[in-house]
Amino acid sequence: MKAATNFKPTSFHHTTIVATPNELISLANKLGANYYDGNDGEDKTNFDFDFETDNGVYFTVYDWKEYRVLDLDRDVTWHIGGETGRDTREAVVELAKALTN
Repeated sequence: MKAATNFKPTSFHHTTIVATPNELISLANKLGANYYDGNDGEDKTNFDFDFETDNGVYFTVYDWKEYRVLDLDRDVTWHIGGETGRDTREAVVELAKALTN
């Protein structure tokens, strides 16, 4: 998994992962990945991360409609956005692996 270089629109294909915001922030920082941090509970998302799989598949990771400030050390169910369901399934496997290393 790596920082995204090929940005494109994504959509939700019913693929999710559970992690804390701090775990994703740490991973993004380690990879040099872009992410949006507007953790104020005012919008549909508080965080939005941009990653690519080792095969170059672009995907996003974001909280959806939490409408609350997220505790950085508590688990959140994150949506995985991609171009296709196949892309998001590939993404979640690499993301889970990266989060456990």
